Amino acid sequence: MLLLLYVLMLSLLSGGSAKVVRDLESECGQFFVNGKSPTRFPEPQYRQICQTRNNVVYYATFYDTDNRIPVYTVYIFEVIIFPVNCSRSSWFLTDSLLQLDDNASPNMQFKEDVKIQGVGKSQALNEDYMKSGYDRGHLAPVYQANSQSCADATFTLTNAAPPNPTFNQQPWRKLEGNIAKELSEQCLPKRYTAYIVTGVVPGASKINGRVNVSSHFWTAFCCLDNNNKCQISKAFIGENKNIPPKEKTVKDLETELANLYKVESFELFMKCCNHLSTKMLPIIRI
Repeated sequence: MLLLLYVLMLSLLSGGSAKVVRDLESECGQFFVNGKSPTRFPEPQYRQICQTRNNVVYYATFYDTDNRIPVYTVYIFEVIIFPVNCSRSSWFLTDSLLQLDDNASPNMQFKEDVKIQGVGKSQALNEDYMKSGYDRGHLAPVYQANSQSCADATFTLTNAAPPNPTFNQQPWRKLEGNIAKELSEQCLPKRYTAYIVTGVVPGASKINGRVNVSSHFWTAFCCLDNNNKCQISKAFIGENKNIPPKEKTVKDLETELANLYKVESFELFMKCCNHLSTKMLPIIRI
């Protein structure tokens, strides 16, 4: 009873982080092209999360509780004037085990003392990353946030995977910035809606025997016009090392991800943006 009261007290003090749902498309489908999510896997280890802060949903995450990393995060890019100078938190908040396992209140989020609270079975903890040699890498990046509240909402461990620091802080960060700049200049002024999905592929090793170190990081974007037609799309994938990610078409990335995930097919935008558009962006130099 004391533990329950403690959890409830902390939930009231927190701004909230995650709402575990049964179906992403019905609960936070606004982040998906035509309301259709990227491929989801049926195994019970996966959770569907509407990432929530102060009862506002900022993005959606498909999460792997066995590997304690996301499969992918999906969001809409809305920054017309880039960059927005948001401050960064030094701490990632931890979604409660109750929230991941029992579909509890979305306004549960914990900063410290996680072992006492009984969390960590289904997700990474800050202590997993300490002295590990890996960053806590955002999938929905603070660098592309359109407000301070949106930036704060990205600092949850269900939105993080462990990149090599030389990859995260150099080629991947440059790529995030270049994508944001191009979308700000070529999609948003035309009133296109810019959808982004960013994910990771599980690797062969784990931090602290718990958190899977991703072998690859990948991202793709699709700009839809007012008729829900794809006008611009592009994709990138990079190994988790200090090498620039490779540029792909969406269709080519889907083929590569199907091989890496060992599934028959993997769709990012439900075939909406997997054609080679004649209006694609120029090559982004990183």
